[in-house]
Amino acid sequence: MDTMDDDLYRDITDFAHDTPSWFQHLAEVWTELGLLLFGVLFIVAWWRARRGDPRALAIAVLAPLATAVAYVCSELLKSVIDEERPCRAVTGALKPLVECPAYGDWSFPSNHSTIAGAAAIGLALAWPRLAALTVPMAVLMALSRVFVGVHYPHDVAVGLVFGALITYAVVRVATRPVARVAQAMRGSSTGVVKWFAGPGPALAPSPATDPAAYDTPTMTFRRHEPHADDAHGYGAQGNGSQGYGSHEGGAYGNGSPGDGSYGNGSYGDGSYGNGSPGNGSHRRDSHRRR
Repeated sequence: MDTMDDDLYRDITDFAHDTPSWFQHLAEVWTELGLLLFGVLFIVAWWRARRGDPRALAIAVLAPLATAVAYVCSELLKSVIDEERPCRAVTGALKPLVECPAYGDWSFPSNHSTIAGAAAIGLALAWPRLAALTVPMAVLMALSRVFVGVHYPHDVAVGLVFGALITYAVVRVATRPVARVAQAMRGSSTGVVKWFAGPGPALAPSPATDPAAYDTPTMTFRRHEPHADDAHGYGAQGNGSQGYGSHEGGAYGNGSPGDGSYGNGSYGDGSYGNGSPGNGSHRRDSHRRR
């Protein structure tokens, strides 16, 4: 009795035979060699992660390892389920575009799809921008296995999800310990080990090497101009100058704060006083020499 999956398999393989020959050859090449492109992307992602932090390097290294784990799990699952290939089991189906795998090379799940799903997620975790490329690649890889006639649709659908879940689980569990190993490798004295781990992220310039760190503030010196009403003083305060007054003709004073003068009187004609505070004069005494 035919199942819905059998009918869908026939529809896809019938469509494949109706496509141009060049497209059929393209599908044959892609279904066998497309996985190599994932391998190239693994190398590129690792090389890029050598200049990243230890966590980024750990994920880039774990991505292909997790894909290998997913493949092994897929093979174990195949040996338990023992599902025959549709190119032998489905009656009335057209001949596949590629040779039908030998008996014992079971159909469920699809190894190609498992690897593609695992690689797509692993690369997306290592390099998120690649997800827009790797996810469509994985889907096309899975569809190509049905297109050329060697898998059921459910084989490839389960393979994609199975591979993606295995990779995600491995990366999530192993990233932290592998990151510690990556950090230790970067401090290794062995050249090959240090090269594999890479130099890590570039450090920001330190103050010792940053010329801007030595910039000194500009200092402005301003010459003081004495107040016009003061003959000799040290600065202006309020509306008058406070200084050490004038010493001329026996007069010695202490400047004029505010609006009045405050001095120590005159010393010359025999008079000694305490100047005039505010607007009036205040005189302590006079002492005339005889």
